[in-house]
Amino acid sequence: MADRTDKWQNNALGKFYVDRQCIDCDLCRETAPDFFTRFDEGGHSYVFNQPETPEAIALCREALEGCPVDAIGEDGEKV
Repeated sequence: MADRTDKWQNNALGKFYVDRQCIDCDLCRETAPDFFTRFDEGGHSYVFNQPETPEAIALCREALEGCPVDAIGEDGEKV
């Protein structure tokens, strides 16, 4: 389970985030490329754009559920 107190600082403010457990597997970026991207210097993914529509939220939840190390959370700061 992702830990919002251990999330990467470059996550966009909002509900979804990636924490330091990320192993840079690319699954979230393939599943929801409009919301997850790679931080090349750190070798990890992060949320650069928060979803707003039900369809976009569903994509981010799909990425969360597929994350092999549970590095994606959806209990982040509300905007």
